Amino acid sequence: MSTHSHIFLDKHHPAAWRALNGLGLKAKEAMLEAGMDSKLVELLNVRISQINGCAYCLDMHVADAVKGGESTQGLAVLPAWRDTAVFEDHERAALALAESITVLPDARTRELEDAYAREHLTDEQYSAVSWLAIAMNAFNRVSITSQHPVRPQEG
Repeated sequence: MSTHSHIFLDKHHPAAWRALNGLGLKAKEAMLEAGMDSKLVELLNVRISQINGCAYCLDMHVADAVKGGESTQGLAVLPAWRDTAVFEDHERAALALAESITVLPDARTRELEDAYAREHLTDEQYSAVSWLAIAMNAFNRVSITSQHPVRPQEG
């Protein structure tokens, strides 16, 4: 068993962390400029974090999604979004694209997901969702690698 403490990447290279935060802010800004709301931003952040298993990011973004107006039902069925009628077409397209970017499936599956996303998203929305997914995947990897802790809520 290792006796080394965790290395928090954000603390050891704060300039790199600030750059990643800047990317995250620009990706969110691109989403809003493309006509997508902050509720969808958080929904995508939660789904990407579910796939990657990032507890720290899930803790943060589920709370942000609730504050942003996402329903308990939407969050509860998010892992099975394809099997529900809870989400609108543009949300489903954004989820499909974000999942494809996160999982990087085989070429044929990527083609199908891409085609579905292109049916329901403008070029600007497609690009914005892509950048958001890329940034969120990077945040997940920083938090998982750093083993950022999730502390129990009080009361």
